[in-house]
Amino acid sequence: MFESSLIWLLAGLAVAVVVVVVVAGCAHPKLRQDCSDAALPPFTPSGEYAQPDRWWTTFEDAGLDQYVNEALAGNFTLSAALQRLRAARALARREASDLLPDLDGVAGIDSVFGSGPDRTVVAWGLDAAYQVDLWGQIQSRVDAERFRANATQADYQAVALSLAAEVARTWFSLIEAHAQLELLEEQVETNRTGLKAQELRFGRGFVRSADVLRQRQLVESTLEQAVVVRSRIEVLEHQMAVLLGQMPQTASFNPGSQLPELPPLPATGLPSELLMRRPDVRRDYLAFVAADRDLASAVTAQYPRISLTSSLINTAERPETLFRDWFLSLGGQLIAPLFDGGQRRAEVARTEALVGQRFSEYGLTMLVAFREVEDSLAREKFQIERIERLNSQASLAKQAAEQLREQYLIGDATYLDVLSAIQSQQRLQRDTLSARLELILIRIGLYLALAGDFDTRPQPYLDSPPELPVMPADVPALPSDLGDLPSPVELAPEIDIDE
Repeated sequence: MFESSLIWLLAGLAVAVVVVVVVAGCAHPKLRQDCSDAALPPFTPSGEYAQPDRWWTTFEDAGLDQYVNEALAGNFTLSAALQRLRAARALARREASDLLPDLDGVAGIDSVFGSGPDRTVVAWGLDAAYQVDLWGQIQSRVDAERFRANATQADYQAVALSLAAEVARTWFSLIEAHAQLELLEEQVETNRTGLKAQELRFGRGFVRSADVLRQRQLVESTLEQAVVVRSRIEVLEHQMAVLLGQMPQTASFNPGSQLPELPPLPATGLPSELLMRRPDVRRDYLAFVAADRDLASAVTAQYPRISLTSSLINTAERPETLFRDWFLSLGGQLIAPLFDGGQRRAEVARTEALVGQRFSEYGLTMLVAFREVEDSLAREKFQIERIERLNSQASLAKQAAEQLREQYLIGDATYLDVLSAIQSQQRLQRDTLSARLELILIRIGLYLALAGDFDTRPQPYLDSPPELPVMPADVPALPSDLGDLPSPVELAPEIDIDE
């Protein structure tokens, strides 16, 4: 009897497979996007220096290195990105569980009371169910979540790079603000000395009261600039504290007032190498491939599916017969969608549009990556030229102020001319400092535009370093250009999602 039932079950499944093949035919979703095969033009010529993974160390600033380490260990934005990664990996593991059968333990008791003898039946055993992944729908869902998990890991690296850049920008802005404050204090002393001289000359009747008032206004103007800088220092300290995951109320930093010299210009390499290196480009590429797998899953959801069930149950009415009577049940079910009001076709259309959206986002991210490199190279080139012009102007303004002061003392120039020259000289001194900071910030932007993955564990390692992920070595490689995009059908993710 059991062999006959098994034969009928296998025969039924064979007929079901034939029906499925006839219904589904040889249909297969078109998953590949139209891609350009144009070669990528090279970057503007740059330096020959190889940029290290931890690029901020090129500034040789121990304070900066320390605070970047603290930010990597304590920043809440980076911690949130890490939790998103863990959630994405857990979701991928959950989807992968559908590839395996479900096995449940069952137990029940049924008591009957009535006019006849009372009966109590105890049943227990195992219940199993398995959906045959005939068209790869489940595997497509698993692949999609694995690609999304890897995209989330790339996003984690992008957040870590942005955090390091923000710490560096804030640190050097603090240094420049302290340098500005020192310069303003020197200018205040210079202007106060000039005020004393003017008051002395006014007391002797050599100058008008208007000249004294103008000099006092210059002193007050310089003091007002110092107030603005002190306010900026406090705001920057609060910003740095939040980046480090600390309370801003007690933030206090002593960065010094000496901006570093600009390190050698790094080599940009090939555009294709940049695409392989940048985590934000890899993130959007993996998101595009994940959407492609979602499309494959949506298409195969329109096809019939086969589910298998089985159970092994033991029943007994008395304790002595508890392990005597066993019952094995085997079953199969063919489910073919006939009418759903267009739900599945609408889902295919939605996921197909999402694939196009992710592809466009990936293309835009590539272009933005190239633009950021070119922008930084151009801005650094012209910023260096601007600083040279500012230095030249400051030198000329100093000479003009000295000559006008001498001419004023002999009556060949008005004090308004002297005052204008002094204001111009002091403004140029402050502008030069700001321009040097801007040059460093531009270089940080270039480092960030060229940066790739790095070990996000603080260096040197803490006694109890946080558990931070490292990108697996077998993540699918990014294409060197749009023309090299592989068909997602050929992609076979083998990422160890349990890392």
